[in-house]
Amino acid sequence: MTKFTLYAAAGAIAAALFAAPASAGDFPPGQVEYIIPFGPGGESDITARLQQPYFEKLYGEQMIVSYKPGGGGAVGWSQLNGMAADGSVIMGVNLPHTIIKPLQGNVGFETDDIVNAYIFHYTPDAIVVRADSPYQSLDDLIAAAKENPRKITFSGSGKGTANHLVSVRFDELAGIETTYVSFKGTGAAVTAMLGGQVSAEWGYTTVGGGQGDKVRMLAVAMEERHPAFPDVPTFRELGYDIVSGAYRGVAVPKDTPEETRQAVSDAVAAINADPEFRQKMIDGGFALIDVPYGPEMDAWMKARAEEYIPAARAAGVID
Repeated sequence: MTKFTLYAAAGAIAAALFAAPASAGDFPPGQVEYIIPFGPGGESDITARLQQPYFEKLYGEQMIVSYKPGGGGAVGWSQLNGMAADGSVIMGVNLPHTIIKPLQGNVGFETDDIVNAYIFHYTPDAIVVRADSPYQSLDDLIAAAKENPRKITFSGSGKGTANHLVSVRFDELAGIETTYVSFKGTGAAVTAMLGGQVSAEWGYTTVGGGQGDKVRMLAVAMEERHPAFPDVPTFRELGYDIVSGAYRGVAVPKDTPEETRQAVSDAVAAINADPEFRQKMIDGGFALIDVPYGPEMDAWMKARAEEYIPAARAAGVID
């Protein structure tokens, strides 16, 4: 699997693209509709809104954000391949959703139906506790879990999400049994943690960014420490090989020509290379990565499936 370095410059190719973005024929053919398959206000929406002005800066065209919520993203993804394939429509994609959902039943699409043009960031998984929690470190929490099997409770987003799958993996690696309580979205899981309904939260680094002094993060699932939280160790530093989170990118309809697929990929790469954009993302608790369209994307998706599917089976999310 290719290793993607976080926070470093996006690389010579992406930097060159930002200076003079590649175009394929008439891309963009005018304004571009960026469909988020969730409701407004979530992290997919936040990042799309951050991308908007940089797209206009590159091309002199607007990128209009719209929403098609339902089924945890399935409604939008099931309709993607019936949409205009001329570069005028792109859609947000989320992992592990696009891998796990089709394995849970008929949701109107298969993983291979989705033409991923670019994966541009992820929200790293993190264990978060209230600022007044007795757990000052990850070791404190693990010790409590070993003394009280299944008594340490974690809030998190729904079953089969990044939060849920990493909780299963962490329990296995740490040799503990905890109880995962799924909520409808990150916001509700944060509320439960802040309200003392649970011992801790399997959340994201964005929770630390959004809640500030109200919370303490015990560990983050990254290769390196997050620049916005330099005092928070990674799981790997603490002896647990976990690098995970909710990944986000953009996809295009399957009938989109190869040159237009590449042009969309190049556009997102160029936005990701902008230093101002990168800093805004980091300040928000996001982690930037660069997975472009083509063989690199294919290998990356294969690696993610090999990671997510066994975890989903262990969690009882799929058969």
